[in-house]
Amino acid sequence: MKLAFCAFALLFITACQPKNELKGSWELVAAQKIEAGKTTSDDLSGRKMIKILNDTHFSFLNHDLKAGKDSSTAFFAGGGGTYTWQGDQYTEHVEYCSYRPYEGKSFQFTVEFRQDTLIQTGKEEIKELGINHTIVEKYIRVK
Repeated sequence: MKLAFCAFALLFITACQPKNELKGSWELVAAQKIEAGKTTSDDLSGRKMIKILNDTHFSFLNHDLKAGKDSSTAFFAGGGGTYTWQGDQYTEHVEYCSYRPYEGKSFQFTVEFRQDTLIQTGKEEIKELGINHTIVEKYIRVK
């Protein structure tokens, strides 16, 4: 009887924990930048970016689709760190980044879910680099 009660209690506790909708693998399908009132869309053709989130950490990998053979289009960027998420507020705390000035910075976003789509909107500001824009990124869940 004790064993059955313990199994039921464990099942109940696990079932009552909120589901982490962020957790998984996401592919970037659209990106916009808003700066000084002007909106531009990133050209994602020729590149692929994936973001991976577990319960506490995020990482991203972004590379060209020409396998880096053409020096004019060769590209790779990656990074990661921890994140916090409460309600619709998601904050990335960058610990590692191929573009080192982003390391040690935190960026807050509002997130919205539409079926298998994650929409992330927020401000990227690094005064010492002159970066001050809002980004809107759309990802689709790949796993």
